[in-house]
Amino acid sequence: MSTTKEHDERIATMTFASVYPHYVTKVEKKGRTVEELHQVITWLTGFQPKDLQRMIKSAVTFEQFFAEATLNPNASLITGTICGYRIEEIETPLTKQVRYLDKLVDELAKGRKMEKILRTT
Repeated sequence: MSTTKEHDERIATMTFASVYPHYVTKVEKKGRTVEELHQVITWLTGFQPKDLQRMIKSAVTFEQFFAEATLNPNASLITGTICGYRIEEIETPLTKQVRYLDKLVDELAKGRKMEKILRTT
């Protein structure tokens, strides 16, 4: 599935700091914790909570965020639809990576078991 150049550029220049509070709100509203959110982000990116705080303070873009990340080798197991896009069909690598993160946060908020979210079973 092709995304538009404008869509991909908007995602690349969006800051992690602008989206992170929304992730927190979304998971907490559904009874999940910030620690669980951090566990999910760490699984996908390799970042520890202190790394996330540094990136929030530095206002890194998603392009910078994922350039520094060590993507989990099982990230390709993240499939399904998020924001109207089928993840496995997204052609732009950065857009796909951001949608991986969105999908994991969505699964956490929907109450999915952590071992399923982290693709361990």
